[in-house]
Amino acid sequence: MRQIRKTLVALIAVLKLLQPNLGAQVSSAYLGFDRNTYPGDANLKALHETFSYTGYWLNNPPAEHTNTWAGHRAVMESAGFGFLVLFNGRVYAELKSVANAKRVGASDAQDAAAAARREGFPAHTIIFLDQEQGGRMLPEQKAYIYAWVDAITAAGFRAGIYCSSIATKDDGNVVTAEDIRHSAAGRHIVYWAINDACPPAPGCAFPKAPPSPAQSGVSFAEVWQFAQSPQRRDVAGHCTNYSRDANCYPPGVSPAQQLHVDVNTATSPDPSHGRLH
Repeated sequence: MRQIRKTLVALIAVLKLLQPNLGAQVSSAYLGFDRNTYPGDANLKALHETFSYTGYWLNNPPAEHTNTWAGHRAVMESAGFGFLVLFNGRVYAELKSVANAKRVGASDAQDAAAAARREGFPAHTIIFLDQEQGGRMLPEQKAYIYAWVDAITAAGFRAGIYCSSIATKDDGNVVTAEDIRHSAAGRHIVYWAINDACPPAPGCAFPKAPPSPAQSGVSFAEVWQFAQSPQRRDVAGHCTNYSRDANCYPPGVSPAQQLHVDVNTATSPDPSHGRLH
């Protein structure tokens, strides 16, 4: 009996030693980058030394007239990257009315699903709707977002949204991600939060142990964009580690290439679950 007790005590001691490591595995976070233009095949190896995944646009990114990411999914996966699959959504001025917003949202979702299939992304890949405008969402914006989410889900994919997690001081401190989630009527949406203010953001940094997306200010976020290029002076003015030209440049790539990036942390090395293998 005494020997059994000794064995049990030893087992409990081992479990206590293992518990912190098990917790660390559960709370692991992974660095990734996104940018509007494709970084070029020659830079993928160097980028993958720092980043586990990359943003991947399905249509023209904001302010761009072409989508240079198209056709590069396979080479990105071969280089070891996971994905943050993105679709550039509409701004408020384009929506006109609630009824029109619903129609446009459903149509845009069909375009996003078609592009995802064309690029070779598997069913159930999470496609993030890029919502650039922050603050409290107006009725037209919510109608567009939820119509898009419903149509993406119906097309066999999963819906996510890229949106702000910064409290809007001139609008009752509303947080866009919380506002969207509160009105989502039970819809399952994956949240990619934007908060590049220091703190909580580390600024243009590439930590070996990335912060949890929950530190963005939105506890339910699965992805957090904590650095943008160029640095937003009005938001990220307290961040001191951007380059002199206000951009964020990754390790291993010559700054002369001007390959600036936005930096993210996520709960998965493939946040969209877009890899085939």
